[in-house]
Amino acid sequence: MTEPRPPRYLKPMNKFMMAVQRLGIPTGPAMVLTVPGRKTGQPRSTPMTPFDFQGGLYVVAGYPGADWAANARAAGTGTLRRGRRSRRVRIVELSAGEAGRCCGSSPPKCRSAWRSRNVPG
Repeated sequence: MTEPRPPRYLKPMNKFMMAVQRLGIPTGPAMVLTVPGRKTGQPRSTPMTPFDFQGGLYVVAGYPGADWAANARAAGTGTLRRGRRSRRVRIVELSAGEAGRCCGSSPPKCRSAWRSRNVPG
């Protein structure tokens, strides 16, 4: 069985969301995560919709092998931005069991959940 692939509309939609965010327009719960690229160190940004769970902010990698997830794993910190507001966060990948609990799903469906926490300072 092949791994699920992102729908074709996702890339253009992400570009649109990035443009709207750059203009400083909040887009509901959507935020932009920026982390250094794991190979180049250049900032890489992707829109996402985090959710609150037990006092933490979580995001889920919807597709296996997502570049943003590999970059976040390598960096460990990043910046979350909504409109003109941003904050530094520490990024922690959850174990399969933790991911299943926070997603309310079985671990295979929620393989890559990430928790972000504010970075002091």
